Parts: sequence; C-alpha cells; structure tokens
Amino acid sequence: MLKREEILKMFETAGAIRHGHFELTSGRHSGTYVQCALVLQYPRFAEKLGQALAELFSDVRVDAVVSPAMGGLIIGQEVARALPDPKNALGGGVPALFVERDASGMMTLRRGFEVRPDQHVLVVEDVWTTGGSTMETVRVVEEAGGRVMAAGALIDRSGGAIEFDVEAQSLLEMPISNYEPEDCPLCRQGGVAIKPGSRFARTAP
Repeated sequence: MLKREEILKMFETAGAIRHGHFELTSGRHSGTYVQCALVLQYPRFAEKLGQALAELFSDVRVDAVVSPAMGGLIIGQEVARALPDPKNALGGGVPALFVERDASGMMTLRRGFEVRPDQHVLVVEDVWTTGGSTMETVRVVEEAGGRVMAAGALIDRSGGAIEFDVEAQSLLEMPISNYEPEDCPLCRQGGVAIKPGSRFARTAP
C-alpha cells in the first residue's frame, strides 16, 4: 500500500496541489485546489494510485466501476484494471463505465453503457469536497437497478463531513478550508475566484 508521503510526493511532483483563489465544482470557494488530472496524466502515477485505491476494496465484490465524468474517468479506469476479474467476465476485466451530464445538467448513462440489475458496483471519484458528484452517480446506478457496494476517492478534502449511504473510503484525507461565496475571506479581500474544474474547462486559465 502506498504511504501518505508517497502519494503527496506524486501530487507535488506533478504540480497538482495549487494555491490561489478558486471556485470549486460545488460552487464553494477555496484557497487551495487539488487538480488530480495533473497527476493522473502520468500513466505510472495513475496506475499506482489506481492499484492503491483498489486495495481498499479488496473484500468487496465488484462487477463494474462507475465514475462521474470528467474527474473520475482516469482513476475509475485504473481502479477497474487493478481489480480481479468478475464472474462471467468477457476476458476484458472489470468494466469501467462513466456517467455524464446531459443537456439539462443531469447525470446519466450514455454511449451505450448499461448497468445490469443487481450488478455490484464500485463508484470511484477523484476528489470529494461535498460528495455531490458521487451521490449523483450512486443515484444513476441505483435507478438502473445496480447495487452500489461502496464508493472511493483519491482525496477526501471534506474533513470527514460527508455522509454517504454506502461504505466510503479515500486514499488520502486532505482537509482543506472551503467557503460559501458570500462567506469567502478571499472574496472580501477583493480577489476573484477562478474556475479550474473540468465542468468549467472553457474558462479555466
């Protein structure tokens, strides 16, 4: 299992821990932003992180991994790769599916992806702040008839404040202060928050 120091070194080496004034995907503001895409762009780092996250769920039956786009795509794929083949596998390993937002902004399964009734699913995300994307993904899976066995993330930055309805584990707890916009001290100092998240790719610096 990777040690905390090894994980942090990967993120720092890749420049994935940023400091400034940011608007998070949840709409909250923070002076620190963890951009997992910057570390996951390196296949060796992604592989090691995926293996380490998969190890946390070694005692859970997983027939498929489902992740929210875009942040969960790469780590979901790597976790699925690291998991043992499910029963009646086609030879390709555990499938890695993803949900994405439709024109109305709702998370949904597209591209021909299907969750079978009673299929045992692990939901995988990159970072938890409010846990909103993971909760939406759980809803989509359950509405499709799947059974969410657990949820996992690379980083939990909530300080343990999120309560999921399923078993949930993160590879690294990194409590980082975040604020509602009207309570943001950085805004009161006259700063303007930038939007670095994938949902705001067109306005990212």
